[in-house]
Amino acid sequence: MRLVMRWPRDVPSPEFRAQSDGAIIGIRVIPFPGMLSRALAAAATGLLFVPSGSVANTASRALCAKGFEFAYNLDYDEAIATFRKAIVADPKDPAPYRAIAAITWLDITIFDRGSATIDDYVSNISYPSVKLPPPRAAQGKLFRENLDRALALADERLRNNPRDVSAHYEVGAAVAVKVSYMAVVEGRLVGAFRAARRAYDEHEQVMALDPRRKDAEFIVGSYRYAVSVLSLPLRMMAYVAGFGGGRERGLGMIEEAAAFPGEAQTDAKFFLVLIYNRERRYDDALRVLSDLQRRYAKNRLLWLNAGATALRAGRAARADQILTEGLARFRSDHRRRAFGETALWYYKRGAARVALGQRDAAARDLHVALTAGGRDWVRGRTHLELGKLADLGGDRPRARGDYEKARRLCEMDSDPSGAAEAGRFLARPYGR
Repeated sequence: MRLVMRWPRDVPSPEFRAQSDGAIIGIRVIPFPGMLSRALAAAATGLLFVPSGSVANTASRALCAKGFEFAYNLDYDEAIATFRKAIVADPKDPAPYRAIAAITWLDITIFDRGSATIDDYVSNISYPSVKLPPPRAAQGKLFRENLDRALALADERLRNNPRDVSAHYEVGAAVAVKVSYMAVVEGRLVGAFRAARRAYDEHEQVMALDPRRKDAEFIVGSYRYAVSVLSLPLRMMAYVAGFGGGRERGLGMIEEAAAFPGEAQTDAKFFLVLIYNRERRYDDALRVLSDLQRRYAKNRLLWLNAGATALRAGRAARADQILTEGLARFRSDHRRRAFGETALWYYKRGAARVALGQRDAAARDLHVALTAGGRDWVRGRTHLELGKLADLGGDRPRARGDYEKARRLCEMDSDPSGAAEAGRFLARPYGR
């Protein structure tokens, strides 16, 4: 049995159900281990940069804080350079090493592989037949060296003082980065599951030693929420393995971490965007995204994800407005772009404009998306929208051609919802 999270991309009525085959949140997985290993990986720009509290000296903490600002604003080169300065200021602080490893993971996931939207984490994207490219050798080395150093320093601190709250926190946070990399980049899901248990345990220990540390509730709450959405047999396996569950409790813990003015606040907010989308709490998701946009105005992907959220909520006019503003930021931003990012921007706005009946404007956007290059599921979904336009214009042969292409491309990139939607419109024209 494998768990399936099926959520049609960019449509107002998401689904969530466990079935006997399929994939979970974007990567083909074995049953229970995959769900838990992906719980933290889903927090694509969160969880991973949390500073280490009282263990660092003043200079290192100030530099880490500056590095986190760079990282959340997608200035990865500046962030890494700043974290390296923090290492010079305090070579015994695990946090900057861990942050460099985390940024490397994000660079691979978002920029090299094109997982730039929450669709990859709350949709039914899977990869049963797609071979993901291995990370570049330099990236793998940078990740391993820094993550190993972060873990070694945190473990040493913990051995010297088993009741050191910050040391427990650092060990758990470093292991969480390892879980994300193992599951998403290397596909080592069984190993990721075993590591995930340690991250969970270490942060439960933080909470036991110091109940004021609401930041530790983020990792524990994330795993509790993940366990709660498993099917009953898998949920029982999780309990036997030592993971706690409880959907409301898990969500509540993440919300507490997001409200707490501590080190995990921003991280928890990023993850809440994903959960609120899954829970169909779109107003809450957009509220959190708006807050993040104000704080990290250079992170253009926040506008892309806000537009996707509005589109998923069925608010096409709002989606068009957000995506138009975001596209202006995207075009004026000369920093590195994620793989297929241009196609994502124009596909999403084109889909919003199809829903609004703006045929000419939608067609322009969708044709840009097709020529920009990127993921096959995006190309497939673009043809799906072009098929809708052809149906609205009364050109059924052209519509059928686009739907056939959509179905083929979505099947190639393991997007069964996109393929199924194309099949429905092949049988019955859109708008009828």
